[in-house]
Amino acid sequence: MITWHPTVRRIAVLVALTGMLCGCNPADPTVAETPPPPVTVSQPVTREVVDYDDYDGRIAAVETVEVRARVRGYLVKIDLQDGQTVKKDDPLFEIDPQPYEATLNVAKAQVKLAEAKKIQTQADVKRNEPLVSTGAITRAEFDKLRADADMAAAAVKANEANVDSAELDLKFTKIKAPINGKVSRAQVTVGNLVSGSGETLLTTITSVDPMYVYFDVDERSLLRYRTVFRKDNQGAEVTVKDLKIPVDVALEGEEGYPHHGVLDFADNRVNPSTGTIQVRGVLPNPQRILGSGMRARVRVPIGDPHKAVLVTERAVGNDQGRKFLYVVNDQDVVERRDVKLDRLVGGL
Repeated sequence: MITWHPTVRRIAVLVALTGMLCGCNPADPTVAETPPPPVTVSQPVTREVVDYDDYDGRIAAVETVEVRARVRGYLVKIDLQDGQTVKKDDPLFEIDPQPYEATLNVAKAQVKLAEAKKIQTQADVKRNEPLVSTGAITRAEFDKLRADADMAAAAVKANEANVDSAELDLKFTKIKAPINGKVSRAQVTVGNLVSGSGETLLTTITSVDPMYVYFDVDERSLLRYRTVFRKDNQGAEVTVKDLKIPVDVALEGEEGYPHHGVLDFADNRVNPSTGTIQVRGVLPNPQRILGSGMRARVRVPIGDPHKAVLVTERAVGNDQGRKFLYVVNDQDVVERRDVKLDRLVGGL
């Protein structure tokens, strides 16, 4: 019989109990593998595109006229409706013509008096001319008669000029549209005294077709436009208007660029504080959509159409200023490719 030391007996019991506990535990659960996340793939497309420069601009009328009176008087008639479109020589306002009619009548009467005086003095000269040789009248007396006749003839011309002036003043009492365009509201009402020195603004008229669009271009871009659109057969002195550079315009809320025109003017100096130069495009406006003062988005093409590879803007990553794409290769493995981007065209 084997006799166990008490300490050894306790160790054996602990080992046995540990074995029993381990045998009672179930097997460890298997960890499920996480499936790879789904990846959305966008196919690049090849398309013919045109590069553009975009600017902010303002629509302006080709002609703007402030309508003011040229004679003084009380306003007796208004022929326009606020905001209406008028044609050249349409009646707009009328100033009381009665004082000017009276002045014209006086001027005409003065002409008749002067003509009668002219006839009388000319007859005196003709009648007394033979008497000079006979000594019936002296040469001095005859010279005075001839001077009176000349003065009478000059008086006729002076009074005729007064008639012309009076007729012109009477004509100016009817104020007509100087251009085709759209009128603003009437700034005065009937019964007001209108100044004849141009101090009283009656209304304004702006032309509506065609229209201008003004915007600022940096000098480098303008030089590039001149180079791209210059024709070989053009001489040394070529203006922006000669180049016929196309320009596309859109108003606030419009889709795309539905209004098309050409550049027709560039200012004669660059703004030294901004490095830009003001240019102007001219646009047809047959439907009167463009209005003076409207904000506009302006697009100028840089060159001819060319083929380009386009990708969605959402696929482009940015790593400290370096642009990159994740590309799926022929092994279905994603690779990073650094890319150099050009302009944005329709979200691509």
